[in-house]
Amino acid sequence: MPAPFAVMGIVNVTPDSFSDGGEWFDTDAAVRHGIELAAAGATILDVGGESTRPGAPAVDAEEELRRVVPVVAGLVAAVPGAVLSVDTTKASVARASLEAGATYVNDVSALRSDPGMLGVVVEHGARCCLMHMQGDPRTMQSQARYDDVVDDVRAFLEGRIEVAVAAGVPLERIDVDPGIGFAKTQDHNLELLRRLDEIVAIGPRVVVGTSRKSFLGRLTGRDDPRQRLAGTIATNVLALASGARVFRVHDVGAVHDALAVAAHVVAPGREDTGASVARHG
Repeated sequence: MPAPFAVMGIVNVTPDSFSDGGEWFDTDAAVRHGIELAAAGATILDVGGESTRPGAPAVDAEEELRRVVPVVAGLVAAVPGAVLSVDTTKASVARASLEAGATYVNDVSALRSDPGMLGVVVEHGARCCLMHMQGDPRTMQSQARYDDVVDDVRAFLEGRIEVAVAAGVPLERIDVDPGIGFAKTQDHNLELLRRLDEIVAIGPRVVVGTSRKSFLGRLTGRDDPRQRLAGTIATNVLALASGARVFRVHDVGAVHDALAVAAHVVAPGREDTGASVARHG
């Protein structure tokens, strides 16, 4: 029986990501890190070459290609059982990564930033994640304004699903992400977690990314992102209970084990917890 959750391990090939920028900037180091994440329980490896932290500078396509594609190719060869995801808003980077063996496009702009992205996803038959964000990483925190954050996020995601399906992306190959931390205040983030079942009710698999984020630091008094593991685990277990099924995290082993235990309460009777939900993208 398929496991009730998948852990998506973060492989940041960037010098400036908020909690681990520069650590895996070298291709060989990034590949080794991805191998370690897979061994710890990640069934999806999400490779990104442009930071999406608030205020992060843009990276041109040539540089992003240089950072990302060799890592994707290396991990495809080194971890053949994992789903390789590319975290990008650029069609050229997605195309090259899919040609290198990735099968998943994680686009924080929900396929809006680059007009060619939707065609690339359709052409390659990729799974994609549509995430909610207002503005871009440079401007998003100034645009955190909503009538009702959950209703607004849900309406946005439903609209993007309609666009993707109309263009030829099968519904079963679409995931959605409410974009916690992206153009959201602390109160917005908490309301999305509190009412996450309303996002789950849309239908596609829900991806949650709270790992080490600043709102956890404000809630716990932990200024160092690396000290936010307990908060990350708490939010992921709560999200699992609300129906989320993919968890994008830095600390794969600890989060995987917490979800494996929680899953026996949330989805009892599943013995292969965490092993196979995402094997085929």
